[in-house]
Amino acid sequence: MRLRLREFRPRTGPHERRVVQPRQPLRHTSLRRPAPVGTLMGDHDGLSRLAGLFSFAAHSPHTIVHVPLRDGVPPDEGRGPLVDLVLAHGSLGLRASQWPGLRRRLRRGDGVPLTVRTDEARTARDAAGLLARQRHTDRLDELRHTVHASTFFLFGSRDVFAEAAMSLARAAGWGPRQKRVSEGQAALVSGLWGLRQPPGGGHPVEVLVCFKAYPPYAHFRRP
Repeated sequence: MRLRLREFRPRTGPHERRVVQPRQPLRHTSLRRPAPVGTLMGDHDGLSRLAGLFSFAAHSPHTIVHVPLRDGVPPDEGRGPLVDLVLAHGSLGLRASQWPGLRRRLRRGDGVPLTVRTDEARTARDAAGLLARQRHTDRLDELRHTVHASTFFLFGSRDVFAEAAMSLARAAGWGPRQKRVSEGQAALVSGLWGLRQPPGGGHPVEVLVCFKAYPPYAHFRRP
């Protein structure tokens, strides 16, 4: 997939960060804060581009991927506050508390246009490797997560981001085939699996991935 991005190089003290954003907003895609269940809802374009962004994040350990999902069209269903999304490798050392200062430096006119290509075959191999390891060991690779400053942060490694990319790609592909989506109904298709769970039990933290076509629905055709 070819991704059109905008690249920023903000500085915080002596350190420079590399941050990328989609050049065009994902207009019909939204994320509701998991408390403990959140919903990531999007059309085919939005879910496909998110899959590409997760794939890019998987193989870009020195880059922060920022997806400002609150800039899109507000969804007409679901509950809970809308949040943006940030993806970063755990090895990068980004703290959620640092994000507001970085975000203030992401002025649109300062960003440099950037076009990258993702390697879907490599992403699929990395995701398959993760699943194979999990079948033979008790040690799980997880997505650490937190919410701060109206942003949902996911911290992980190459393989867990790759597995999330494949989950989103499946949702983009199978979502339009679900019943009644041509009538404007949302369809639960997948999820962001592998989220680290808080100690003490209780309801697990989940992010459900739903497909939802955008109006006018008379123009939508199931494959």
